Amino acid sequence: MSTPTPPLKSPPRTTTDPRPAIAAGATEGRSAPKNAAEGVLSALRPNPRPSTERRPVAWLSIYAPGRATPTARSWCACGRDRFAAGHKRAAALIADHAAHRALCPLRNCQEGRAAA
Repeated sequence: MSTPTPPLKSPPRTTTDPRPAIAAGATEGRSAPKNAAEGVLSALRPNPRPSTERRPVAWLSIYAPGRATPTARSWCACGRDRFAAGHKRAAALIADHAAHRALCPLRNCQEGRAAA
């Protein structure tokens, strides 16, 4: 009789005989592995160009096709998200978006204003 073929999708079988550990490579000299490529800094450096703290916070998108109903969407990084369809509602949303720009906590940070 021949031996049955092992299943293909199974973990490898463990052996009962201990094997000696494989010796580690050289840590010094020419044959030692390099930790980093030459000329590449291994430590993080501070950002040479600091951020100006300006980033988009609020967006207004208006879609007004020829004779179809116009739509507008206003959303902000603070979590505000509004949608309007129709001439009057879209115009009201545009005005509401402008008012939100003055009240948004992400745009108008009150910390540090007293010191300035």
